[in-house]
Amino acid sequence: MLRGVGLTVTPGARLGVVGENGRGKSTLLQVLAGTLEPDSGTVRRAGTLGIAVQELLTTGNATVGDVLDAESALTRAALRALDAAATALADGVPGAEDAYADALRAAEACEAWDAEHRIDAALDALGAERDRSRPLAELSVGGRYRVRLACLLGAEHDFLLLDEPTNHLDEDGLTYLTVRLTAIRAGVVMVSHDRALLAAVATSIIDLDPTRDGLPRVYGDGYRGYLAGRAAERERWEGEYARQQAEHARLAASLAGAQDRLIDAWRPDKGVDKHKRATRASSRVRTFHRRRDELAAHPVTVPEPSLRFVLPELPVMPEDSAIVLDEVMLDDRLRRPVSLVIDGPARLHVDGRNGSGKSTLLAIIGGRERPTSGSRRVPAGLRIGYLPQESPAPGPLTVRRVWEAAGGTVPLGSLGLVDRRDRDRPVRELSTGGRRRLDLAMLLARRPHVLVLDEPTNHLSVALVDELTQALGGTPAAVVLATHDRALRADLAGWPRLTVE
Repeated sequence: MLRGVGLTVTPGARLGVVGENGRGKSTLLQVLAGTLEPDSGTVRRAGTLGIAVQELLTTGNATVGDVLDAESALTRAALRALDAAATALADGVPGAEDAYADALRAAEACEAWDAEHRIDAALDALGAERDRSRPLAELSVGGRYRVRLACLLGAEHDFLLLDEPTNHLDEDGLTYLTVRLTAIRAGVVMVSHDRALLAAVATSIIDLDPTRDGLPRVYGDGYRGYLAGRAAERERWEGEYARQQAEHARLAASLAGAQDRLIDAWRPDKGVDKHKRATRASSRVRTFHRRRDELAAHPVTVPEPSLRFVLPELPVMPEDSAIVLDEVMLDDRLRRPVSLVIDGPARLHVDGRNGSGKSTLLAIIGGRERPTSGSRRVPAGLRIGYLPQESPAPGPLTVRRVWEAAGGTVPLGSLGLVDRRDRDRPVRELSTGGRRRLDLAMLLARRPHVLVLDEPTNHLSVALVDELTQALGGTPAAVVLATHDRALRADLAGWPRLTVE
């Protein structure tokens, strides 16, 4: 899963880890933390370390207070040691001065006096549970994660390992996380798909996606350096692969020609004497063997470049046609009436608080939900591609069978979304990101006039999100989407916005 990873993390460094699902990002954090031993290589650690995995498991009757106490144990121990050293100093114990100086330095290093205040401030800023008696089992996955993350941000560890820290945070929490990570003295390694967080916080990026030599790449100069470096790396990879393919094809054609001439040499025209035939055949045998040796000596050592997303040419909505919603509502899921018209190459950013009904409105536009009041009118023959927020439950059919059943007109390989090796795998064996890629491919299969996208960046890699964002800006199809992705929201700043309340 991981191969050839080499890195050094020092206090103050902030390393972002990116890559497709299944590339080993979370595994890397476990190796760094010491909870997973590598098959080869070494990991050296010095200093205190805190880690936040994507899901904080519950054990027995553990409470919020248990998590807070465990995280503040180090600072409390430092204060107890300082109190003991102060007492010894006051009692005139020999060597007490040195012991007190050491204890004071330790307490100052972790800023022990303000530790509990910092944790309380982090709990408030992240919207985390503060009732110490509350059992962890009563909290959601997101609730437990926010408690753990608040503890780490309030503590003064030498190093922090964070797995998708923006998950389960609202806008205020995201702002606090970003500010706090840029201010702390700790070295930070964070796995994240959040481009805004990476751009604001990361000083370096390690990319675990495939490269032309199979080894990860570390890019300096933060997220900007990663984008420039990745583009240059991709250009070199594609150029080298194309050159090797062209040379291999040339040598193969040369060998085929030599083979044809060798066959002809054994079948000379009538009237050619035996001596001349043998001489010509011997010469062409040598040529054939030479061409074969040249081809064998030129293996294609550069792997095929990784996928690059290509949005197919989508049609614009027919003239004088439109999707019209008139005062639509849906029980208690979309409580206020919404009216809108979507026509031509329309762009619309649907915004609103969690629970306001954004997903319900998109499902109505996409034809997956029927309003309980109001009306939805769609012209006959208009094709709508709807991407829900989460993938449907995967079935036993292979990717290829599912794709063929969709009856799309776009070749699957032309989209750059599904790896060739995955096309004969059952859908249920794909990673979460792999299923999301397939969802997007299925949506595009019928070349829709309208794209309706609910949180389209969920579970996608940073590279694919960049490619998708750029493609959406240039398609002639109409696009309606909702997103919490801060970088994507910034990219949509010029789009008309509909706020659902």
